[in-house]
This record gives sequence, C-alpha cells and structure tokens, in this order.
Amino acid sequence: MIDHPALSDDDRTPPKAVAEAARRGLDLRGRHGRGGTDVGVRRADRLVGREPVSDRDIKSMYSYFARHAVDKRGRRWADPDQPSAGFIAWHLWGGDAGRDWINGLRARLREAQG
Repeated sequence: MIDHPALSDDDRTPPKAVAEAARRGLDLRGRHGRGGTDVGVRRADRLVGREPVSDRDIKSMYSYFARHAVDKRGRRWADPDQPSAGFIAWHLWGGDAGRDWINGLRARLREAQG
C-alpha cells in the first residue's frame, strides 16, 4: 500500500508533544507494571523516536482513540499515585496530543481521497 501524497513526511512525523506523551506512557508502564499491550509499547517506541506514520498507522491510531475514548470516564483515570491502565495505554498511543494530531491527519486523508 502506497501512502497518499497529500501528507508530507513532516506532516507524518509525530510532534514533540506526542512523543512526550508516549514517553510518559512508557515511564508509567515501567513504574506501575501495567497498562497497554505489546502493540501499544511498539507504537510508543515509534512515537518517541518520531518516526513518520503511514496511512495504515493513521487509520490504526484513529481507531484506537475512537474505541478507547470511553476509558477516560473510568475510575482512577489520571490518579497521580495509581493511574488506570487505560490512562497509561492512552499515553502509549500519544495521549490527547496524539488523538488531536491523528484526527487532523485522518481528516486530510479523507478529504484528499474524495
């Protein structure tokens, strides 16, 4: 699958805030020994490394955030001492900054694809 030319490599490169959120997720996972899956950890590693995302990555990340937005209503979501596993996983995927960035990229892809 070829990535759509509507998005440049700069567009596809995770912003600093997204990389920082993913780093926080990895740190929290290490500290609490839970949160996220191996897929989420791999995603975080790529975001921290600020590796450009593919069209497929954009769709995957968009789907993750759409499915897991409900987790924000969970108990202990952002508890500073014992954050929920969902909070940790959300950060592995780039946190709110990641959601906003991916939503923008997905909208641009959809517009370009007609």
